Amino acid sequence: MKYLFGPVPSRRLGVSLGVDLVPHKVCSLNCVYCEVGRTTNLTIARREYVPIAEVIQELEAYLSLDPDLDFVTFSGQGEPTLNSGLGQVIDFIKDNYPPYQVAVLTNGTLFWDEKVRAEVMRADVLLPDLDAVSELAFLKVNRPAKELEIGRIIEGLIKLRQEFQGKIYLELFLVPGLNDTETELTLLKETIGKIKPDIIQLNTLDRPGTESWVRPLSREKLEEILGFFAPLPVEIVANPQSRKKIQSFHQDISDQILETIKRRPSTDKDLGAILGLHPNELNKYLSDLIAAGKIETEELARGVFFKIKTPPQEK
Repeated sequence: MKYLFGPVPSRRLGVSLGVDLVPHKVCSLNCVYCEVGRTTNLTIARREYVPIAEVIQELEAYLSLDPDLDFVTFSGQGEPTLNSGLGQVIDFIKDNYPPYQVAVLTNGTLFWDEKVRAEVMRADVLLPDLDAVSELAFLKVNRPAKELEIGRIIEGLIKLRQEFQGKIYLELFLVPGLNDTETELTLLKETIGKIKPDIIQLNTLDRPGTESWVRPLSREKLEEILGFFAPLPVEIVANPQSRKKIQSFHQDISDQILETIKRRPSTDKDLGAILGLHPNELNKYLSDLIAAGKIETEELARGVFFKIKTPPQEK
């Protein structure tokens, strides 16, 4: 499959078949924390980045086998709403395979465009991001395409909530020193109260992001912010229970990763090529192995390498 990947063990969506509608790395943001890597095509231009007819053909071949899935999820290596055929693919799934729920993981930057809002109306769950409200924090954390303005993005999210009948899970990705200040959190709480998502999901780094200086927020700080956002509906999705309890978690993939890096430390791109895994799927397993204390990272000239974690007494 060229445009489908997984099923992926998702903490938020269970067993999820991924649909990738843009090549690496077409996005409207260049977030400092992104685990998929630096944006190489920073744009808000919507077009058919990958052939929609071929995406539908792959979905037909896969879904006709009646797979056991919780969701078909639009995510991947960039921003899915940039593909002008997104609505056409959602319509195909809902018209031909209605038992399957549809989710869209999006950075939420394009919902000021009524065409984009119209295209996602038949989805079951939307998972947009909102990491900052002040212009300065937005620029520092998300590094947007020059045409984007945070005020317009927020207006789009408010309109989306007014029109969309499904669930909206709004993710807030926290970067220490950039968007976890009292001032920024107060702005976020006030703004999210206007957007009215079904739930706010607090997240932070659990494996290296685009910029090596980005660090995760402590669990204690996340709990503090959780209390700050009360009484709004909020939960922490960073470092929850292991994905091993999710049906689509494959222990053999974790074992293959471990066996590979035992022989030679590797980057995520190396591992993806060796194991034939989509970056999003690979990232799930790398994150769990880091959380389990089995692997660690080291930044070298060619990038971030994953290696077997050395016991403290052996260092």
